[in-house]
Amino acid sequence: MAQRSRRTSTARRGGTKVIRKDNEGIIPVLARSVREVEQAAERGKVAPHGRATFQVVALLVRDERQRLDADTELGEGRKAEQLKRLDGIATILARAAARDTSLLQLLAEDAEVSEGARALKRQMLKSAGIEIPEEVEGPKPETAATTSSRRTTPQSVISRQLANPFLKPDFSAAEEHRVQSGRLANWELLEPLFKSFEYVGGGASACMRMPDSVPVPGVALMAHQAQLVAAAAAGHRTFLLADEPGLGKTAQALLAAQAAHAWPLLCVVPNVVKANWAHEASLWTPNRSVTVIHGDGEEVDGFADIIVVNYEVLDRHVEWLGNHGFRGMVVDEAHFIKNKSSQRSQHVLELSERLRTRVARPLLMALTGTPLINDIEDFRAIWQFLGWIDDHKPLPALMNKLEDTGLMPGEPGFYPNARRSVIEMGIVRRRKIDVAADIPARRVADLPVELEGAEGRSIRDAERNLSRRLVSRYDAALEARTTKVVVDGIDLDLVRRVAKWEREDMESAKDGENVFSMMRRIGQAKAGLAADYTAQLARSVGKVVFFAKHIDVMDEAQASFEKRGISFVSIRGDQSAKARAAAIESFTKDPETSIIVCSLSAAGVGLNLQVASNVVLAELSWTDAEQTQAIDRIHRIGQSEPVTAWRIIAAQTIDSKIAELIDSKAGLAARALDGADEIASSVDVQLEALVGLLTDALEARGGR
Repeated sequence: MAQRSRRTSTARRGGTKVIRKDNEGIIPVLARSVREVEQAAERGKVAPHGRATFQVVALLVRDERQRLDADTELGEGRKAEQLKRLDGIATILARAAARDTSLLQLLAEDAEVSEGARALKRQMLKSAGIEIPEEVEGPKPETAATTSSRRTTPQSVISRQLANPFLKPDFSAAEEHRVQSGRLANWELLEPLFKSFEYVGGGASACMRMPDSVPVPGVALMAHQAQLVAAAAAGHRTFLLADEPGLGKTAQALLAAQAAHAWPLLCVVPNVVKANWAHEASLWTPNRSVTVIHGDGEEVDGFADIIVVNYEVLDRHVEWLGNHGFRGMVVDEAHFIKNKSSQRSQHVLELSERLRTRVARPLLMALTGTPLINDIEDFRAIWQFLGWIDDHKPLPALMNKLEDTGLMPGEPGFYPNARRSVIEMGIVRRRKIDVAADIPARRVADLPVELEGAEGRSIRDAERNLSRRLVSRYDAALEARTTKVVVDGIDLDLVRRVAKWEREDMESAKDGENVFSMMRRIGQAKAGLAADYTAQLARSVGKVVFFAKHIDVMDEAQASFEKRGISFVSIRGDQSAKARAAAIESFTKDPETSIIVCSLSAAGVGLNLQVASNVVLAELSWTDAEQTQAIDRIHRIGQSEPVTAWRIIAAQTIDSKIAELIDSKAGLAARALDGADEIASSVDVQLEALVGLLTDALEARGGR
């Protein structure tokens, strides 16, 4: 019997050689791992690492069962014993899934196996003494250079390359990238680092030590913003900026680039905020030129200091961007790159690697409002973009910090010290409530968006046609004058009269383009972009209130949320009182209901939705009072956090003019002695919009 217990047996798992003693192999490894999952499920919802363990154990149980069924050399008694042990593991998996039913989705045929899960699978097979064939590691992802089929280089970029033919790599900081030789060289460290954020912290802030804030000349910053700029000025060059939405991450990134002299700067952003980045750059860094890449980039300025590109067109431009000589790179909504098998992630990581090989200590910033401990696997691609890790191990800067702790995995204190080491690489996380003294209790933030494609062109054409019609009426009125009064330049009184005539025609006309119909078309065109941003907010901060004027805008937004699998409810004018109450209760009490889609007319008053602190205004109101009523659904007694209202503004359209008019009327209302909520009606705003259109058109032709 003693001899038998030491006997080894050899079998094959497909093309995999398995070397196993009676009490070794994959089953004992699975048994230990499944008990960890069971214990986690007993404590409540299983954390991300436990979910990965659950999925890998389930996959390996299936593989081992198939191997045993196909093994003709193994005796029936031995086979039955092993299958019984696998049944026991499967039973524990089932008990865990019964406690946390969200685990069941990991068993679906199309369930995605993350990079971390694949690494865990390799680790379990290695622990079981199984030689891992190359195919188990998964196919190597294609590089951006092999996947793109529509590469383009804009002419202005070629001109810049000809003007700057020698963009030499900078190796002056090579010494910093050497790894200290030490105890950790042969350790698997990535999984312990991820675990350190999952199991350690106890509510402690995941924020690096920040320097004292230093005033930035000519710029009014909040204290938390000035701290990050000061860190960049002091020489810090990699940041995972995870402040909550509404705390000014865009401004911090632009001013950090200025402090670090990181020009030219590449900003990779979602399409919905592309125009906003250009707008913010002009506000915060007015002495730096900015250009936005649209489509194939025919109109891009290759000599600009700041180049903004959205993820969707990055594949066309990744080649020349990689050779452009950037000294800094910002990735906004960085959770977009969490799936390393996606092209957008591959392109971003390729650009980061090429930048780091050419420039010593470039500025690299990943911006995301998503809570850090949401899915630990989200860290992998972001850390790799920042140059903290590669596919298999920490890179020199982080490795040296880990070596300095003097600890190894398994030793007391390793996890909290490892977590702190990563945080000091540049993780910055502040919540609204943490910096409440720095920010107003309520603020309205404009988010400009570009209306692209045929719909955007049609709206701009319609606006030009309306302007031409107004100019024609103005010219006709001038010619019909019987008095000899001569006005130098634009006759502002006549402009206002022409605008009034047009406004009166709007009320009686049944068709034709006018301000009212144009604003409705703009609202429809913005619907998808507004829904995109709302979905991002919901992922970042939790519950969000979405307001729109028109039913078709609400319908499109709800279709977008449904497609994304986001739970929502709605408040509409045609609802019964019972349905309305049920929707409100779901939004305020059910943690799974992320968004409430509201009609401005049906939900602008009488609702208490202060469970949220963010509201998206997908369409503009005609008065500040209506806008304020919507915001006050969350800005009211019982609200414990500062409130932010995000107004989606269609850039380069009359939408921008309407927003300015509403704000100007709000300023007048605030100064009104009688305390009235408004001193202008929707008719006034429409009239002033027409006055503005006509005045701009007359000024454009020389003031005649």
